[in-house]
Amino acid sequence: MTTTTLTRADIIDSLVRETDLPRHQATDFLETALKSMMVSLTDTGLVKISSFGSFNVRQKSKRVGRNPKTGKEAVITPRRVLSFKPSQYLREKVQRRKNS
Repeated sequence: MTTTTLTRADIIDSLVRETDLPRHQATDFLETALKSMMVSLTDTGLVKISSFGSFNVRQKSKRVGRNPKTGKEAVITPRRVLSFKPSQYLREKVQRRKNS
Protein backbone atom coordinates (compact mmCIF):
# COMPACT_ATOMS: atom_id res chain seq x y z
CA MET A 1 0.00 0.00 0.00
CA THR A 2 1.30 3.40 -0.91
CA THR A 3 -1.24 5.56 0.93
CA THR A 4 -1.36 6.33 4.63
CA THR A 5 -5.13 5.73 4.76
CA LEU A 6 -6.49 2.21 4.43
CA THR A 7 -9.38 2.33 1.95
CA ARG A 8 -12.03 -0.17 0.88
CA ALA A 9 -10.09 -0.65 -2.34
CA ASP A 10 -6.94 -1.48 -0.36
CA ILE A 11 -8.80 -4.07 1.69
CA ILE A 12 -10.33 -5.61 -1.43
CA ASP A 13 -6.91 -5.75 -3.12
CA SER A 14 -5.51 -7.49 -0.06
CA LEU A 15 -8.37 -10.01 -0.02
CA VAL A 16 -7.82 -10.77 -3.72
CA ARG A 17 -4.08 -11.30 -3.16
CA GLU A 18 -4.36 -13.31 0.07
CA THR A 19 -7.34 -15.55 -0.80
CA ASP A 20 -7.32 -15.80 -4.60
CA LEU A 21 -10.98 -14.72 -4.60
CA PRO A 22 -12.23 -12.97 -7.72
CA ARG A 23 -12.46 -9.21 -7.25
CA HIS A 24 -16.27 -9.14 -7.30
CA GLN A 25 -16.47 -11.81 -4.56
CA ALA A 26 -13.92 -9.98 -2.41
CA THR A 27 -15.98 -6.79 -2.84
CA ASP A 28 -19.19 -8.62 -1.90
CA PHE A 29 -17.46 -10.14 1.13
CA LEU A 30 -16.26 -6.80 2.42
CA GLU A 31 -19.59 -5.07 1.79
CA THR A 32 -21.46 -7.87 3.59
CA ALA A 33 -19.10 -7.71 6.58
CA LEU A 34 -19.40 -3.93 6.85
CA LYS A 35 -23.19 -4.05 6.46
CA SER A 36 -23.43 -6.69 9.21
CA MET A 37 -21.38 -4.46 11.51
CA MET A 38 -23.57 -1.42 10.77
CA VAL A 39 -26.78 -3.37 11.38
CA SER A 40 -25.44 -4.71 14.68
CA LEU A 41 -24.36 -1.24 15.81
CA THR A 42 -27.73 0.30 14.99
CA ASP A 43 -29.71 -2.60 16.52
CA THR A 44 -27.68 -3.61 19.59
CA GLY A 45 -25.05 -0.87 19.80
CA LEU A 46 -22.17 -3.36 20.05
CA VAL A 47 -19.69 -5.14 17.75
CA LYS A 48 -16.86 -7.21 19.21
CA ILE A 49 -14.10 -8.53 16.96
CA SER A 50 -11.74 -10.96 18.68
CA SER A 51 -8.09 -9.80 18.77
CA PHE A 52 -9.11 -6.46 17.29
CA GLY A 53 -11.48 -4.58 19.58
CA SER A 54 -15.01 -3.47 20.35
CA PHE A 55 -17.18 -0.82 18.76
CA ASN A 56 -20.05 0.45 20.87
CA VAL A 57 -22.67 3.15 20.71
CA ARG A 58 -23.16 5.26 23.79
CA GLN A 59 -25.54 8.04 24.69
CA LYS A 60 -24.15 11.48 25.50
CA SER A 61 -26.40 13.75 27.52
CA LYS A 62 -27.20 17.40 26.94
CA ARG A 63 -24.48 19.77 28.11
CA VAL A 64 -23.34 23.35 27.88
CA GLY A 65 -20.43 24.00 25.54
CA ARG A 66 -18.65 27.04 24.24
CA ASN A 67 -18.20 28.27 20.68
CA PRO A 68 -14.40 28.41 20.30
CA LYS A 69 -14.63 31.26 17.81
CA THR A 70 -16.88 33.61 19.76
CA GLY A 71 -16.61 32.26 23.31
CA LYS A 72 -20.40 32.26 23.54
CA GLU A 73 -22.03 29.43 25.50
CA ALA A 74 -24.36 27.08 23.64
CA VAL A 75 -26.37 23.98 24.53
CA ILE A 76 -25.05 20.79 22.91
CA THR A 77 -27.96 18.45 22.26
CA PRO A 78 -28.01 14.84 23.47
CA ARG A 79 -26.76 12.38 20.88
CA ARG A 80 -25.48 8.87 20.29
CA VAL A 81 -21.78 8.49 19.51
CA LEU A 82 -19.68 5.60 18.27
CA SER A 83 -16.59 4.63 20.22
CA PHE A 84 -13.88 2.02 19.71
CA LYS A 85 -11.87 0.21 22.36
CA PRO A 86 -8.90 -1.75 20.97
CA SER A 87 -8.15 -5.22 22.31
CA GLN A 88 -5.08 -5.79 24.44
CA TYR A 89 -3.55 -7.75 21.53
CA LEU A 90 -4.02 -4.81 19.12
CA ARG A 91 -2.63 -2.34 21.67
CA GLU A 92 0.47 -4.49 22.11
CA LYS A 93 0.99 -4.83 18.33
CA VAL A 94 0.69 -1.05 17.87
CA GLN A 95 3.03 -0.38 20.77
CA ARG A 96 5.66 -2.82 19.44
CA ARG A 97 5.43 -1.26 15.97
CA LYS A 98 5.78 2.23 17.46
CA ASN A 99 8.91 1.25 19.42
CA SER A 100 10.57 -0.49 16.46
